[in-house]
Amino acid sequence: MRRRTVTVGIVTLLFVVVAVQWTRRVPPMQTSLRMLAQSHVPGHEPAIPWPKEGQAALAVPGVGWMGQHGAETAVPIASVAKLMTAYLVLHDHPLSQGQDGPTVTITGADVAEYQHDVATGQSCLRVATGEQLSERQLLEALLLPSANNAANILARFDAGSTTAFVAKMNATAKQFGMANTRYADASGVNPATVSTAVDQIRIAEQDMTNPTFVGIVARKKVTLPVAGVQYNVDYALGHDGIVGIKTGTTDQAGGCFVFATRPNIGGQHVLVVGAVLGQQPNTPINNELMVALTAGETLAQAGDKALKTFSPLSAGATVASLSVPWGQSAEGVVGHGVSLVGWPGLNYRVRFEPKLPMRTVQSGQQIGTLVVQAGEETARVPVMARGTIGRPPVNWRLERSLFTAQ
Repeated sequence: MRRRTVTVGIVTLLFVVVAVQWTRRVPPMQTSLRMLAQSHVPGHEPAIPWPKEGQAALAVPGVGWMGQHGAETAVPIASVAKLMTAYLVLHDHPLSQGQDGPTVTITGADVAEYQHDVATGQSCLRVATGEQLSERQLLEALLLPSANNAANILARFDAGSTTAFVAKMNATAKQFGMANTRYADASGVNPATVSTAVDQIRIAEQDMTNPTFVGIVARKKVTLPVAGVQYNVDYALGHDGIVGIKTGTTDQAGGCFVFATRPNIGGQHVLVVGAVLGQQPNTPINNELMVALTAGETLAQAGDKALKTFSPLSAGATVASLSVPWGQSAEGVVGHGVSLVGWPGLNYRVRFEPKLPMRTVQSGQQIGTLVVQAGEETARVPVMARGTIGRPPVNWRLERSLFTAQ
């Protein structure tokens, strides 16, 4: 009787073990990346011809910074400040193609301001009492001949007063991460309006997303009711691929120039934005503005030349491995390659995002996504299985250790 009881116990135990082994959860497959997680665009890093003095920076929005030069210290920026003025006006009062926007009637106070600007040698727009200027015309006066009085008229139009408008300028600078920027006026004539080349690229990037702004700064001249023909002070416009955007000069700021190009790289037009600040005359006939323009053109040439498309992987490349404890395995391959924009030396990162959990895989099934990041640029490519992983065999289910999680 005792022997029979032991036998029944053993059989029961074996039944329990088999039941536990059979019903235990099958572990998900393990995945691993089959390429370097981080690398860089091949080739020699570009030698950027930075200006000898002042500060400068060069960036490709959506990709990253090509570099910067000089101390990132807040300095006067003169009329480059009008980039923020234009941004706020167009943000608060958008203009689409063909729209001129609301009109502003010039007052006696506006005329008095103009006369003061003339007397103090400022850049300004001739106006007359009763003259009506549209929002677009005032923006043209702001951005082409760089009229300081146009900046103040627009500030009052937008916020009711220049004080309220300057507060909005500073709040927006904080929003955009322009930590080294402080606006004291809407025009930049006040030397207390300070910033850095890096910060001015940040606001320029925002401006260049607005088609109205882009269209205005691309013009070489405009005709206004009282002032007549007004020319763009950006004399580099149209040279070395430059499509805008804003110059500035005062005794305190020296020569300043924020510029943009749109080179065709691999069939797509890529925006490049640069800035030079604090340029000083280098010959009796080469004033600070011309020095800034020349420095900007030189940087624009170098930036455009350095850009290229690169392919971190090609179609059919094996990028991942899949395996399971019962000995089966498969590969992860991409169906198409990746082409990104960058420059030699730019770091890029790769990671595999598997679809989890997976316990079986059929050949051709999507098993995850390969994410390639070059600077701020990201490409996502589906990864498909090459090979099949089936369910675990019976003997593996029964023989796996009871003391593991698998």
